[in-house]
Amino acid sequence: MLNLSFIDGVFLFYMFIGLYMLSLFVFILIPNKKSLFSYPKSRPEPVSIVIPCYNESETIGKTIESLLFLDYPEDMIEIIVVDDKSTDNSVKIIEQYTKKYGNVRLMINKRNSGGAAEPTNIGVKAAKYDYIAVTDADSSPQADALKKMIGFFQEDNKVAAVTCAVLAKGARTFIQRLQSIEYVVIAFGRKLLDLIDSVYVTPGPFALYRKKTLIEVGLFDPKNLTQDIEIVWRFIAHGYKARMCLAAKVYSETPSKFRMWWKQRIRWNIGGTQSIIKHKKYLFKKGMLGAFIIPYFSLSLFLGLFGLGMFTYLFIRRILYYYLSTQYSIYAQTAIFTLQDLSFTPSILNFLGAAMFILGAGFTMLVIGIMKEPSIKNKNIFNLLFYWLVYLTIYPFIMIVALYKLTTKKYTW
Repeated sequence: MLNLSFIDGVFLFYMFIGLYMLSLFVFILIPNKKSLFSYPKSRPEPVSIVIPCYNESETIGKTIESLLFLDYPEDMIEIIVVDDKSTDNSVKIIEQYTKKYGNVRLMINKRNSGGAAEPTNIGVKAAKYDYIAVTDADSSPQADALKKMIGFFQEDNKVAAVTCAVLAKGARTFIQRLQSIEYVVIAFGRKLLDLIDSVYVTPGPFALYRKKTLIEVGLFDPKNLTQDIEIVWRFIAHGYKARMCLAAKVYSETPSKFRMWWKQRIRWNIGGTQSIIKHKKYLFKKGMLGAFIIPYFSLSLFLGLFGLGMFTYLFIRRILYYYLSTQYSIYAQTAIFTLQDLSFTPSILNFLGAAMFILGAGFTMLVIGIMKEPSIKNKNIFNLLFYWLVYLTIYPFIMIVALYKLTTKKYTW
C-alpha cells in the first residue's frame, strides 16, 4: 500500500496538473497536426491599422514601412499612428511618412496616458474602416499576415478578434535567444488552444478586430496592464470568439537586457492578475471562458508560485532538521552523520518529476521542429537547457514581485 504524507500528496497533485496540461496539448495536437497552419480562403476588405506610440523613434519607421509593404491592396489600408505625447523625436519621424504617403495619419494624444490602451482607443474611434488591426510600434508583420487573418471574420460572423504567431525579432543577446524559444512555444500552444475555442489573448504586436464589436464591448481597458488579454475575455463573455492563425507571423522586438525583461514580465503578471480579478464572476460560467480559460490561465499564472512555496517549505524544514539533529548529536556526543543516513532509494515522486521534465523538454523540441523558426533552427543545447532549468524557474519570483506591486499599487505600464 502506498503511504504518502500530506506534503507528498500535494506534490503529487502538483505534478499531476503539469502532466495533465501537457497531455491535453498532445491529445489536441495528434488529430490536428496536418491543419495547424491552415486558414480560410479570403477576399481583401478595407482595414484600418492603429499603432499606439510612445518614445519609439528607433523602431516606428521600420514598423510603418512593414505595413506599407503588406501584400494587400494599398487603397484598402489606412495607417493611424497615435502618439502618446512622446518626448523623443517619434513625431518627427512619423510626419515624414504622413507627408510621403496619403494613407498614413498621425494623431497626438492630449496627454501621456502611461499605457497602450488609451491611444489605441483613440485610433479605433478615428478609423474609417470596419476592421481594425492593432500593432505595436516595435513590431513588423510578415507581408502576407493580414491576408491570411482576414478570412476568419468572413468564415464566421461571431469572430471578434484574430491573433497570429508572435515571434522574437532578432536574437542579439543571450536573453533574447531564450525569448526566441519561449515565443515559439507560446505561439504553438496558443494555436492548440484555438482548436478548442480557448484563445485567451490577442497580443499587441499584431491583432485584427471588428470595429463594431470593439465599440460594443467598450474598447480596451486603460486600467489593465494587459489590455490584450482583458478585451478577449470580454469578447467571450459577450458571446463572441477569438481565433488564432499560426501561418501568419509578426516579429516583435524583445528586451535585450535582464532588467528590461524583468520589468516587462512583471507588467504581464500584474495585468494577468487584474484580468482574473475583474472576470472572476465568470468562473464556471460563460462557456469556455469560465469552464476552461479562467481556470487554465490562473493555474498557468500561479502554479509555479505554488511550487516555489512548497520547495521553500521543504528546504527550510530540511535545514531545521539537520540543524536540530546536529545540535542533539553534539549534546549527546553521538555521530553527527552515519552511512545509514544516506538513502539512494528513488521515490515515485522522483520518477514523476523526472518524467515531467523529460516530457516537457521533449514537447519543446517537437514544437521547435514543427515551427521551423530560423532563429532557433540550430537547437543550441546549452540555450535549451538553460531555458528549461533556469529561465522558466524565474517566473515564480516575478509573480511574487508582481503581486506585491499590485497589492501596494506601486506599478506603471
